[in-house]
Amino acid sequence: MFRALPVGSVAIFALGASAAMANESLREDARYMFEPIPMQVQALDNNILSSARIDLGAMLFFDPRMSRSGLFSCQSCHNVGMGGVDGLETSIGHGWQKGPRNAPTVYNAVFNIAQFWDGRSPDLADQAKGPVQAGVEMNNTPIRVLDTINSMEAYIDAFEAAFPGEEDPVTFDNFALAIEAFETTLITPNSRFDQYLMGADTLNDQELRGLQAFMEQGCAACHAGVNLGGEGYFPFGLVERPGADVLPEGDRGRFAVTETVSDDYVFRAAPLRNIALTAPYFHSGAVWELEEAVAVMGVSQLGAELSDADVADITAFLHTLTGEIPEVVHQVLPARTSTTPYPEEM
Repeated sequence: MFRALPVGSVAIFALGASAAMANESLREDARYMFEPIPMQVQALDNNILSSARIDLGAMLFFDPRMSRSGLFSCQSCHNVGMGGVDGLETSIGHGWQKGPRNAPTVYNAVFNIAQFWDGRSPDLADQAKGPVQAGVEMNNTPIRVLDTINSMEAYIDAFEAAFPGEEDPVTFDNFALAIEAFETTLITPNSRFDQYLMGADTLNDQELRGLQAFMEQGCAACHAGVNLGGEGYFPFGLVERPGADVLPEGDRGRFAVTETVSDDYVFRAAPLRNIALTAPYFHSGAVWELEEAVAVMGVSQLGAELSDADVADITAFLHTLTGEIPEVVHQVLPARTSTTPYPEEM
């Protein structure tokens, strides 16, 4: 025998069903724009991700002797224990010089369309060659890097294991490929947002409002895909150019790469994965608080003065993009020998 539910209970049930339908509709919209980070490391077209190559890449990533001074390594600016960044407005390099731009995170960099803020490197291998040679960063040369590596038998053995069958495996190209192999493993899957995309109800009401605002306000036009950014190039100040403290006039972005007028002050859209861990923000590193960064983007890119509520909601959503940071083992590095180049004073 069935009993009729009280009118109030029916109303509550209907509201609950309506909310559930709205949540599923929002989830489907999100799935159209975003993708979860794969749980497993993905293969590369032009590199072999063998354990020997990955381990060698980790050694090189952490080894400060790859710099002329013996002080700076890839880890110096892309600290895997600090969200893959150094936590500075712009990085400090050779001679204690300040670099021109904020260090992008190394985590999930493999998913970017290209590397560096201006996209001047097509992949992580090409990118790995840049800071080593940049005078403001590691200030080294390919020849000196190879002299350092060839001075230590353990490194030569590691290169032979990582690049089997090659007549001369210790090359600058292979140096870069090994670092790329290691950095490809630095992915952060299974964030609460990834779990949400895969069907779990892991976002609270404020975070759901933030996701909806993120899509409806237009943020996802630039920050979409698996990395919520990193897939295209856009003018910074699309609607209203921010002040010179946020957008320095001397840094014209992708224009320096293409020398095309339409690329003036154009930058690769910042990937937003783990954004709560990677302050300060923008290529200038001028903004330290995530809420302020959201508000700046509202004005400069959307032409909208976002309400305090929208800023708070979007910021809450951005916190759900923090994934599982992989456990990275700092390799024991080969001991120097009498033929290892001495560090040079800065």
